[in-house]
Amino acid sequence: MTDTTYNGWTNYETWRVNLEVFDGMTASDFDGADNAEPDIYDFSMQLKDYAEEIIFQQVPINQPSTLMEDYARAFLQEVNWYQIAEHMVNDYIAENQE
Repeated sequence: MTDTTYNGWTNYETWRVNLEVFDGMTASDFDGADNAEPDIYDFSMQLKDYAEEIIFQQVPINQPSTLMEDYARAFLQEVNWYQIAEHMVNDYIAENQE
């Protein structure tokens, strides 16, 4: 059996997106994620939408996708958005319990 985890994350893609897209951000930067009991799934979809918006903001809407865009989308499909959301919410809770 091969271990596919990376630095404590589900995989390399999850680690890299968390590091490069969400580094320095907290759950309070997003609507509803800093509630007493946030919906982790909804928050994970919000994170996915945010990352795609940032990454693909320069891509023309009505043109065929490029090879680079296709590779980026394939990379993002492997991200465990739920894990990133859960991590951000847990960090937020830990910081605000003190």
